[in-house]
Amino acid sequence: MAFLRAVGRFVPERVVANAELAARLGCEPAWIREVSGIVERRYGSESVVEMATLAAADCLAQAGVEASSIGCVIVSSGSAQRRFPGPAAETAARLGIGGAPAIDLPVASAGSLFAMALAADLAGRFGRVLVIASEKMSAVMEGAAPDRNTAILFGDGAGACLVDAAEGWARIENFKLHSDGAFADHLRLDFNQGLHMDGRTVILQAARKIPAAIREVLQAAGLAPADVSAFLMHQANQNLIVKVAQALEAPPEKFYSNIARYGNTSSASMLIAAAEWRRENPQAGGPVVFAAFGAGFHWGALLALGS
Repeated sequence: MAFLRAVGRFVPERVVANAELAARLGCEPAWIREVSGIVERRYGSESVVEMATLAAADCLAQAGVEASSIGCVIVSSGSAQRRFPGPAAETAARLGIGGAPAIDLPVASAGSLFAMALAADLAGRFGRVLVIASEKMSAVMEGAAPDRNTAILFGDGAGACLVDAAEGWARIENFKLHSDGAFADHLRLDFNQGLHMDGRTVILQAARKIPAAIREVLQAAGLAPADVSAFLMHQANQNLIVKVAQALEAPPEKFYSNIARYGNTSSASMLIAAAEWRRENPQAGGPVVFAAFGAGFHWGALLALGS
């Protein structure tokens, strides 16, 4: 058994509005909002490790626990600054978590969801598992000739959640994870290259696969979309979030969205959204569904039952 104990986040101070990007990319600010739902995003001077550490510290403060009590750390990032080592060990060291296993999970966009699922299984062995997702997507965008269809989307940030074997505000009921490498070339970041994204294929597949995964976890628990209190998704594109709500025939207001403020922060986005939703709804009960889709393709959903 595993519980969600707390959720935290960090976003950089620098705000990059659509007007700033539009001037650089030769497009209109209104077009950016129309195709993505994004109004602004954050670019940070902080590294992936620095953002991960700050988000984790926020999460631990929300939980009221010491870093020394953490038994395992999992860090998701698809934008780390080097091939190896990944950011997990350094992040754990900065937090003062010495000797505990620190696992890197380089799964863009869906990494935080996969990490939460792993943490749910590992909590029985390690007690408390700290999940962190940190992405510096501005560095990815600046590292190659800008493609306006992708450059408009991404921002920087980090999110974290504490999975506890003993207590929390919601119990992890079940999860469903899937991967399909047949689509690997459609969303990729090669060494020394810019981000390649076949937007049409990504949106088409995500709009089909995310609702299917959500139905899987709900049906396994004997629940319907109408029973869910909140859907906390990877913040990829506002139009995609709307498509998922329509496919599930669920009220769109149940789908928390902060993409207008932060853009797509890859694997960090779902936990940033969860942290903000939790702070805005500290007494919320009932079922909560987490869902994500990303490069690989990797996708899935996780169901947590609140008290």
